[in-house]
Amino acid sequence: MPYRYIKFFTGEIYHVFNRSIARQSIFSQQRDCQRILDVIDFYRFHKPQLKFSQYHRLPLSQREDFTARLRAKNIMVDIFAFCIMPNHIHLLLRQKIDNGIPMFMSMIQNSYAKYFNTKNKRSGALFQSMFKSVRIENDDQFMHVARYIHLNPLTSFVFQNAGELESYLWSSFMDYFGKRSIPFLELSLLKGLFPSIEKFKKFTLDQVEHQRELEAIKHLILEDS
Repeated sequence: MPYRYIKFFTGEIYHVFNRSIARQSIFSQQRDCQRILDVIDFYRFHKPQLKFSQYHRLPLSQREDFTARLRAKNIMVDIFAFCIMPNHIHLLLRQKIDNGIPMFMSMIQNSYAKYFNTKNKRSGALFQSMFKSVRIENDDQFMHVARYIHLNPLTSFVFQNAGELESYLWSSFMDYFGKRSIPFLELSLLKGLFPSIEKFKKFTLDQVEHQRELEAIKHLILEDS
């Protein structure tokens, strides 16, 4: 696949997506999903000085001290929504520093690939060579893309019942209802577009079957399969 140069503008929001090579399952276990969340939290900061694997091996007290110092650094991206699926990941990001999104994506993908390859005694690339992205141009698109990301487990038939969506650990949907508080999530922008959390929930769940067809929102997303 040829390299596709994309210009990312600081202060702008993007829907970012990447899939595993050959669509193999790479987030099949809870420990895998937790690992990518931890890596996302770590590498949203600019130049953390340690690799995540080195940080992860530190004693707890040293990790806490390092984390406190890390939080004083520049943040490369704001993260509004995410969803981890068995063979791909979706992120809704705002670039905070120049080249922030490409640096962030490179670091989380490389870090996770090293972890996965070591755990599974394999070698070589894990993700497709270039992640895909769509620039968000207005509030309406922002809301629709957030909905698309949060509905992914349903529209991909990971589970059938919409009631399970709020308890799915590997997306940000449950955080919007106060059921968890992941430190890297910025919730206020999306919540501020709805008069209440009930309206946000209704907006999301009303489109389950419609999104499974995908026809009406193809121009907002970046799936090509």
